[in-house]
Amino acid sequence: MNNISSIDAVQSMLAEQGYICSRALGTVVFLSLKLGRPLFLEGEAGVGKTEIAKALAASMGKRLIRLQCYEGLDAATAVYEWNFPAQMIAIRTAEASGGTDRVALQAELFSDEFLIERPLLQAMRPDENGAPVLLIDELDRTDEPFEAFLLEALSDFQVTIPELGTIKAPEPPIVIVTSNRTREVHDALKRRCLYHWVDYPNFEREMEILTAQAPEAAETLSREIVAFVQHLRTEDLFKKPGVAETIDWAKCLLALDVIALSPEAIADTLGAILKYQDDISKLHGSEAKRILDQAKASLEQSQ
Repeated sequence: MNNISSIDAVQSMLAEQGYICSRALGTVVFLSLKLGRPLFLEGEAGVGKTEIAKALAASMGKRLIRLQCYEGLDAATAVYEWNFPAQMIAIRTAEASGGTDRVALQAELFSDEFLIERPLLQAMRPDENGAPVLLIDELDRTDEPFEAFLLEALSDFQVTIPELGTIKAPEPPIVIVTSNRTREVHDALKRRCLYHWVDYPNFEREMEILTAQAPEAAETLSREIVAFVQHLRTEDLFKKPGVAETIDWAKCLLALDVIALSPEAIADTLGAILKYQDDISKLHGSEAKRILDQAKASLEQSQ
């Protein structure tokens, strides 16, 4: 069990790593750690789902093991592979020396010496710093058969290798599963996890995040950046900017010595906040100025 005493302690621990989370997210992280349950985080890309695993690992002094999911990912690739070139060299060496015991050779070839451990197997191994943080990132990119395989891993925290048998984690890893919801993940897997939808932050929280991640930015500029992005998310865009884009944009503006937002500065740096040409085209000309005027008006009203 992880020695986390309260929800406030979780929020403070993450804040020390520059990750500012809401009370609701802090609560579900606390429960995940306290109960030893996997945590399933769903939300738009760029809202901080992956970063929470990194912040947890750093704050708790644990190893972070990341399984990046993709279409076609299968159990063998996620768990282990045999080092085939090394096995072939061992076979040829044994044949050249003569008098090889085939049973002994086979046992040697399928031993830990020739085993390449992939993320899921690595997460089941003992670690000097305690159970690692296992990040299963963008699960929605995989196929349903891989989800079915994960049920064993997330239920019993064990994996099976035919040549070696079942390997069970001495201490369950801290599991964070993320999804951008490009497709629905099966209920059977969700039932094994605590669930939280990570939404875009409100103005105040996004200001806290930006201040933590780009402290060199003046408060006036930071407020303009966040207000503009918040208004931009209300537009009809193919891909709305996430918090990651807000931070990237602020750093780009600082690199250009921008001290206040202007239509010209926005036009020069649109590629930092928008990643599709159709979206960028919508903000050329007067549209960027219109949104900037709305953002500044909302700032004046809040003062």
